[in-house]
Amino acid sequence: MALNPDPERLKFLLETTRKEARHLRQTVDRLASEPISADWVAGLEDQPELSERLDAFVARFGRLQDTLGDKLVPELLRHWLEHVGPALDNLSRMERLGHLDSLDDWMEARNLRNRLVHEYMRDPEEFAEALQRALELVALLEQTRDRLERAAQDLLPNPPDPAAARP
Repeated sequence: MALNPDPERLKFLLETTRKEARHLRQTVDRLASEPISADWVAGLEDQPELSERLDAFVARFGRLQDTLGDKLVPELLRHWLEHVGPALDNLSRMERLGHLDSLDDWMEARNLRNRLVHEYMRDPEEFAEALQRALELVALLEQTRDRLERAAQDLLPNPPDPAAARP
């Protein structure tokens, strides 16, 4: 990737993460309409529509994390003429700059995403607990995205309208 800041890429990433966050929120609202429990997880085998909703959540949860952490954060660091390094270093730098509340929470969300994907419903109780916590951490992703967009406003000549993200 180019070392120079790219305003068009930054704008694209902001628009992309806004859409991803909106789609994730829609899935969360539909998924969280029922209490998540081990019985709920065990019953997914007989409820393909609900299972597909869960799959959409896991995919969207991971996609927003990836776009924020692996694409938007490095692009913002380039614009601020900061060193861009491995993802963990970049996120740590964002925390020190005040754009990420908690690197520990971010890493917890990342680990939960991996558990939801790779330990898919082996133990309904554990899976239900991981899913509940992931649903709670969606707010972290949304708040981080919003904070990064506010931080980027001064970097773009015609910044995207954050109000366009809200349904």
